[in-house]
Amino acid sequence: MDRLEAMSILVAVAEAGSLTAASRKLRVPLPTVSRKLAELEAHLDTRLIIRSTRKLTLTDAGGAYVAACKHILEQVGEAERAAAGEYSSPRGDLVVTAPIVFGRLHVLPVVTDFLAAFADIDVRMLLADRNVHLIDDHIDAAVRIGALSDGSLVATRVGSVRRVVCASPGYLTRHGTPKSPADLATADCITFEGLAPSPSWKFAVPDTAAEQTVAIRSRLAVNTAEAALDAAVAGLGVTRVFSYQAARAVKDGTLRIVLSRYEPPPLPVSVVHANQAPLPRKLRAFLDFAVPRLRQRTARVALAGRSK
Repeated sequence: MDRLEAMSILVAVAEAGSLTAASRKLRVPLPTVSRKLAELEAHLDTRLIIRSTRKLTLTDAGGAYVAACKHILEQVGEAERAAAGEYSSPRGDLVVTAPIVFGRLHVLPVVTDFLAAFADIDVRMLLADRNVHLIDDHIDAAVRIGALSDGSLVATRVGSVRRVVCASPGYLTRHGTPKSPADLATADCITFEGLAPSPSWKFAVPDTAAEQTVAIRSRLAVNTAEAALDAAVAGLGVTRVFSYQAARAVKDGTLRIVLSRYEPPPLPVSVVHANQAPLPRKLRAFLDFAVPRLRQRTARVALAGRSK
């Protein structure tokens, strides 16, 4: 059995949604497509596809195997083009992940421009406020906020973000502007990190390396930054978010940042990828394109809204 041929047929079937459609796309007789898939399943001793009269569905094993096949076939294509001395434009599918709000505000515009520049590359974006495993989930590149715990990844820093405390001008007029973190003990706070019943926020001690923890009263706990910001704009209370999340509201004047001199150290923003050599040309093209643009975008919001 030609495994590369069988992989190509499996990927075509998965993308086309049926054996018949894959047969037409590949210009291979339908019985051949069916036979090659059966041989592949027999070789692997596992079911890859569940077929019914209405649709074709990949099994869990089939889905993981198709993703691996795509990666393998792209690497083979890269190797063949390199060996043949072909210097055509990068091509293939690229999977990128980023935090939800940062991804929507800053990574998506960069990806949109990237797609306009590279017609032969398709991108799938996964926006999630969790660290997706690059290898297990077949991710090419990830934007991460915070310290990196996986030393096996290659990281390129593109900037940093602050953790800011903010409230609406109306709330601050009614309740007063906090002058120190201790003032938050009597403030109405809006939280979205962890939904803990007795939350606390950490702050820096100015002119030292120490930090202080302040217990706060959470009047409202939500599970997204957007909801916390909306509640703060509505005048419900004080919230703490990343600087880029509050940037638009601060610029519009619907929120004001307070306690800037007590902010903890900024968190790094990095673009990371698996350690592999050589890098696929599609990934190298994305890194060369995205890194300088993300640096520009993070720099623009790094100092936005600072107050004393």
